Amino acid sequence: MSNVEEQPQETVCATSTAPEGVEVLEPRDVPLGGPRAMTVRRTLPQRQRSLIGAWCFADHYGPDDVAASGGMDVPPHPHTGLQTVSWLFAGEIEHRDSLGSHAVVRPGAVNLMTGGLGIAHSEVSTPGTTVLHGAQLWVALPDAHRNAPKDFQHHEPTPTRVDGATVSVFLGSLAGQSSPVQTFTPLLGAEVTVDAGASVELALEAAYEHGVLADGDGLTVNGTATARSAMAYLPTGTPTLTLTNASGAPSRALLLGGPPFEEEIVMWWNFVGRSHDDIVSAREEWMAHSARFGEVEGYAGEVQHLPAPPLPAVRIKPRANASRPTRGS
Repeated sequence: MSNVEEQPQETVCATSTAPEGVEVLEPRDVPLGGPRAMTVRRTLPQRQRSLIGAWCFADHYGPDDVAASGGMDVPPHPHTGLQTVSWLFAGEIEHRDSLGSHAVVRPGAVNLMTGGLGIAHSEVSTPGTTVLHGAQLWVALPDAHRNAPKDFQHHEPTPTRVDGATVSVFLGSLAGQSSPVQTFTPLLGAEVTVDAGASVELALEAAYEHGVLADGDGLTVNGTATARSAMAYLPTGTPTLTLTNASGAPSRALLLGGPPFEEEIVMWWNFVGRSHDDIVSAREEWMAHSARFGEVEGYAGEVQHLPAPPLPAVRIKPRANASRPTRGS
């Protein structure tokens, strides 16, 4: 998944103080540019909180009528220092990358792409897609692995019934399910759909912090109401997650988690680095068609190499890490 903002801001993402109880991160609308381009609802990063574990970017989009929006057609573009996690609720997206991977992202299956040192890929909604709906997620790579080679993994988890909910684990382990997908830090990623009028309680890894991204209205997270596209944050030391659906229809959420990511990162456009200079270097190499990123074969659009936007006029300097107490400390 990608960030095709025309004027992206360089952002320093660092650990931040954990609150008591549930903290609700409200989404903000981000237009991705162009007359019929998508508008996404972003909860990470933001001033209030920039990371949940190693999860550093979360956009929720749709359901979009492709006939009106034009669907998704993102030409070959680069990534560094991260893994992209593609998860759909409706529609299909064709993925091609410079590793030579060619796959279709479908609901109920995860595609995870590693762009450490550098990778390029394209994303196009398939001709048969009438509604596009899902989440685009990024995971920051730890410093020891931030130059990891290109990689692509695909997994289709088996949905499991737990009390009044259906759970599909695409990263990590939850409710007796485990995903074989390899990551560079411990992570949790799962879709949880709660039946109408039902409640489910799930045991959490206490060393993890968690975020619950609501796909619809009607869910309460450990007693706190959340609206569509909001992210409910749970600090480390939270032993259980209780999701209650007060609506008359099934309500879905994504559960993301991981141990606090203690490193500082700088994000701009589709690059994650450790400094402003890292971002400058990656942009220059992408614009010079460096072998660092490679080429994407088979993309049928006119633009074969998406130009990077201009860099911010101001150099961003990392700030010091904030302390991160656990729940109850």
